[in-house]
Amino acid sequence: MRRYINSSNINDSGYRYDLVIVGGGVAGLYAALNLSDKLTCCLITKESIDISNSWLAQGGIAAAISEGDLPQYHYNDTLLAGVGLLNEEAVRVLVEEGPKDIKTLLEWDVPFDLDEEGDLLITREGGHRRNRIVHAHGDGIGRETIKALARLVARKENITFMPNKFLLDIVTFENQVNGIIITDKDNKEFIGAKQVLLCTGGSGQIYEHTTNPGIATGDGVGSAMRANAKIRDMEFVQFHPTGLYIEGEKGRSFLISEAVRGEGGILRNINGEAFMADKHELKDLAPRDIVARCIINEMKNTNSNFVYLDITSKSKVFLSKRFPTIYGECLNQGIDISKEFIPVCPVQHYMMGGIATDLYGRTNIEGLFACGEVANTGVHGANRLASNSMLECLVFSRRAVFVINDQAEKYKKELIDINSFDESQENLLNLELDVESLKGVIRELMTKYCGAIRREKEMKVALNSIEKIYNTLDVVVLDTKEKAEVYNMSIVSTEILKSAIARKVNIGAHYRED
Repeated sequence: MRRYINSSNINDSGYRYDLVIVGGGVAGLYAALNLSDKLTCCLITKESIDISNSWLAQGGIAAAISEGDLPQYHYNDTLLAGVGLLNEEAVRVLVEEGPKDIKTLLEWDVPFDLDEEGDLLITREGGHRRNRIVHAHGDGIGRETIKALARLVARKENITFMPNKFLLDIVTFENQVNGIIITDKDNKEFIGAKQVLLCTGGSGQIYEHTTNPGIATGDGVGSAMRANAKIRDMEFVQFHPTGLYIEGEKGRSFLISEAVRGEGGILRNINGEAFMADKHELKDLAPRDIVARCIINEMKNTNSNFVYLDITSKSKVFLSKRFPTIYGECLNQGIDISKEFIPVCPVQHYMMGGIATDLYGRTNIEGLFACGEVANTGVHGANRLASNSMLECLVFSRRAVFVINDQAEKYKKELIDINSFDESQENLLNLELDVESLKGVIRELMTKYCGAIRREKEMKVALNSIEKIYNTLDVVVLDTKEKAEVYNMSIVSTEILKSAIARKVNIGAHYRED
């Protein structure tokens, strides 16, 4: 693997910061707001602030804040969903510290939904044995949280916001972060910082059907691996059971939130028969990996490309208020969910694996931190519990910034020199690349051979083909953002396949039919 995607003709921006945050989702924004006002920070986003997995989040944030619930109960449910492959200390931190971050969001005017008495409305999702999901604007928790946090970030004079910048690489010298290389349409620039926090989200674009936006091409994991950061648990890819099925459509799938089942939605096959009652004690609210596989088997048994989600027990008034985004999108597709069943099927949703971190977001590289979906803190194990993802963003980005604030004096931003890295590009080949075709091949192979149900022989076929793409990209000039994206996609896909082939047991989201 090359050390840098393209280290030639890089301009020194002259910018030096105490911290660079890459990613403008919940983790990145919350980190920026917890940073000391005495420190300077550059917040970089690949596109605009409203394009991220966080913005698209529908369900809510899980935390033990209701009467009768306890962090211990939340801890138990998280361990059960993750099938034991978790860092129990990290889970303890998540569930015990999470409620105070919900309180902070309330104080920062995130518009959580309230009842008539002014108390938080709290619901339930799959894998939870108690109601503990707070939400906003019905099914708009991500959008409303991002809007509230972004308003506060805009007021902070120590934060410089740079949208539409693509992360090419992390610059290190003797295992110490020195900054990052970014690009836009016109040039490549070096931005100096001895502390970098990656909040770049997931890698869903390696699959044909994903709830992730188009920017989710694995850039964080790819750049971290090139800097020799350790990664962990890449085989665990979560498929959400209920993406809206639209015949012939590929790309980003519209998510039908798990909260719909939390409000009484029932899964039915194409013959209208409910099929989850005898599959798990939680029935339609079983953990996601179980529900996804049950749906796939039901589709196979009925020779169908989808099943139905039935929420017709609820009124139009209730549904349009509780799920305005879902209700509106389904109506646009000609489906009145108060009267008709919703066609759904499993789609790629979330990466449990990622850059290995400790309880403060620290990686094995000095000064490099990771939070959110790009990181592997150990709180999800083999299967993420619903609505724990936004909570993880809050808890661990705050903890990372606690360390960043504390050790800022140790890292003098003025001492950073762009000449601390170099890599010859002379031996690289100038080849014409059909980038979209290469992306399409990766997506087809990963979807067909490394989905919710896997077989070793087929995964080896995919690995062989994607490694050929990777090996080609590794020796050619990658002089555009699109070429860098497909390179990152090949890196992430290869690591997922290698990890999935190596794990010989069925556990959580990793299910080997063979």
